[in-house]
Amino acid sequence: MADQVTNYQCPTCTGPLHFEASTNRLECAYCSSVFSVEEIEARYSKKDEKAAQASAAAEMKAKAEAEQAAAEGWDVSSMSNWGHDEGVKAYNCPSCGAELICDEMTAATACPYCDNPTIVPGKLQGVLRPDFVVPFKLKKEDAIAALKEHYKGRPFLPKVFKDDNHLDEIKGIYVPFWLFDGEAEGSAAYDAAISRSYESGEYLITETSHYDIYREGSVAFSRIPVDASTKMDNDYMDSIEPYDYGEMVPFSTGYLPGFYADKYDETVEDCSGRADARAEATLVESLRASVQGYEMVSQKSIFVNLKRGEVKYALLPVWLLNTSWKGEKYVFAMNGQTGKFVGHLPTDKALRRNMKFKVYGIAFLVCLGIAIGLGLFDLLALMRG
Repeated sequence: MADQVTNYQCPTCTGPLHFEASTNRLECAYCSSVFSVEEIEARYSKKDEKAAQASAAAEMKAKAEAEQAAAEGWDVSSMSNWGHDEGVKAYNCPSCGAELICDEMTAATACPYCDNPTIVPGKLQGVLRPDFVVPFKLKKEDAIAALKEHYKGRPFLPKVFKDDNHLDEIKGIYVPFWLFDGEAEGSAAYDAAISRSYESGEYLITETSHYDIYREGSVAFSRIPVDASTKMDNDYMDSIEPYDYGEMVPFSTGYLPGFYADKYDETVEDCSGRADARAEATLVESLRASVQGYEMVSQKSIFVNLKRGEVKYALLPVWLLNTSWKGEKYVFAMNGQTGKFVGHLPTDKALRRNMKFKVYGIAFLVCLGIAIGLGLFDLLALMRG
């Protein structure tokens, strides 16, 4: 039996609602009615809670039935997720009744048949409910425009890729993040040197003065973001930072319709090491940056002590763009709030090779010209002699 999900429907015409980034409100695709997030959340909060309870009850019932069958001697080990692959869940779309097959981490999606935004209850309830969300500020069109801008200034980008390539998929995803507070304190010792040169008679004398330098200090951190989803590339998620936390608001499912969302599948313990490493690196860089006015500086020792503070759970907006070319997949990511864009592009190896030959050819001609010029100069000098 498929679990229950929720569609946020327009109170005026029952059409599907979606969150509009430009207005920060929920809009109806059919009658153009506009509603605040708070209004829709208040209307659907009880419905979401009932759907979550129904899903939990269905899961407990299925588990009990499996346990009973096992007790009677039946082998039910292959019946994971009630007929679906491990890690996959089935839901019924409230709008068209179609069965939705989702990753077990999915918290918000869209029906592939009627395209209505769908919220999966229970994934963001209770202890799984995020503390905050940064709402999407940029639209799909902004992400496409950013990709085209990303193409510019790339001399080795294949022209065919730029002109004829089409996006396989583009979707806005609320990515789960842990936000770490804390403090890093420590000390460091450095060797530093300053040299000066002067002439004394026929000699050039260089004097080098050496210094022992000691620094200590602390840096307080607020909301170091670490993505908590194994689906997301950590380097990409780090590269599209920072987010403006001034626009972060208390979490509401009203921000989700029209976008995808996942719950975390990496715990605080799984992600704390990355937060610690960033805090430590920042302190080390800050201590080193305070040593100025020297020609040479080398670190002798470093000590860092980390003080861990409060951790919050938030959903942050990311546009993901996927495309393929010549059998290779290319993924691009854009910060859904600020527009910061990252992604790797293919290289036209033939064009790059030809450019290298041109550079070598020009360098050869320049050297040849210089050699010929010097040769003529020597010949003229000989003739004059």
